[in-house]
Amino acid sequence: MIDYEKMLSKTVCDIKPSGIRRFFDMLSEMEDVISLTVGQPDFVTPWHIREAAIESLEKGKTYYTSNAGTGELREEIAKYLKRRFQLEYCPKDEVIVTVGGSEAIDVAMRAILEPGDEVIVPMPSFVCYGPIAQMLGAKVVNIDTKLENKFKLTPEELKNAITPKTKMLVLPFPNNPTGAILTKEELEEIAKVLEGTNIAVLSDEIYGELTYGKRHISIASIEGMRERTIIASGFSKAYAMTGWRLGYLCGPRELIKEMLKIHQYAIMCAPTASQFAAVEAMRNGDEDVEMMRNEYNRRRVFILEGLRKIGIECFEPEGAFYIYPNIAPFGLSSEEFAEKLLFEHKCAVVPGTAFGDCGEGFIRISYAYSVKHLSQALDKIKAFIESLKK
Repeated sequence: MIDYEKMLSKTVCDIKPSGIRRFFDMLSEMEDVISLTVGQPDFVTPWHIREAAIESLEKGKTYYTSNAGTGELREEIAKYLKRRFQLEYCPKDEVIVTVGGSEAIDVAMRAILEPGDEVIVPMPSFVCYGPIAQMLGAKVVNIDTKLENKFKLTPEELKNAITPKTKMLVLPFPNNPTGAILTKEELEEIAKVLEGTNIAVLSDEIYGELTYGKRHISIASIEGMRERTIIASGFSKAYAMTGWRLGYLCGPRELIKEMLKIHQYAIMCAPTASQFAAVEAMRNGDEDVEMMRNEYNRRRVFILEGLRKIGIECFEPEGAFYIYPNIAPFGLSSEEFAEKLLFEHKCAVVPGTAFGDCGEGFIRISYAYSVKHLSQALDKIKAFIESLKK
């Protein structure tokens, strides 16, 4: 018999499965569950974007593209970043089109990190950074952000975490799961800490278009930071294009040149029809983004006020489409709270611990759902909270 334990990589076997998907899989086997778990827009990709992909198929444009993506799409990405975020990248050798933002993150980390290197990750954060670093043999140094600091990374925390082995800082802002953002002034303070070091910054800006009240500022726009920053982003959240699996990497040509090798051998190129759709999104999608952002903001206010009326304290999110309620006062762990809510009241949320140990005492709620859906969920959460008081 084959000994699969000996066959498999111990590093991979030691990695924990995603806590987000665990709850998603649990509720998929149940009926009549109101889910607030998945970070997926409930909007359909706008028609003019879908139409561009359909037209490309009808014209038989089903070939491989350049490894880095079509020149046309890379041009549009560069124009978009300059128009929306005042960033300048050469489409020829500073942009790679990837299979989603997830591949962009993976490629960037694989190009930078080696066994023994340290990567700093502010927590709580999206689930992929630590496992990817772990698979590369790097050490993850978590910085637990705090509610009293609005879940922001502070320069003092960053300075204390840096060692001679630090190779990369991940900046996951706007943040999933907290909804925290960083202002220009706060990014400038972080830049001062990094000055004079050889630390790369991986800035995950997938939620850059989804901020409320303040425009997103990229750390690459801060003086002295472009030369060390890799931007990972994509089309999934802002354009409601999750299933198209399209993202991009931008950075200094010296780094992008090496990252392209990884993408080249592992992927070849991103889906062709998706690239034609993305060209249309970047050329003519600003109004779609604005409409969806306004609707998310309406839902943000609705869910925040609804939770507070129930008696659940919440940090007010300023970005993304998640809210991060504090459930510690109810005497249950995050896992217990989420499981009881699911099995007793058929409402699904994600325990905060899915995003790191510091998430204990919190849950994540996605408000990428209709107000009607959110209203039904609030009724179930209210009934659950009342049952805990009996």
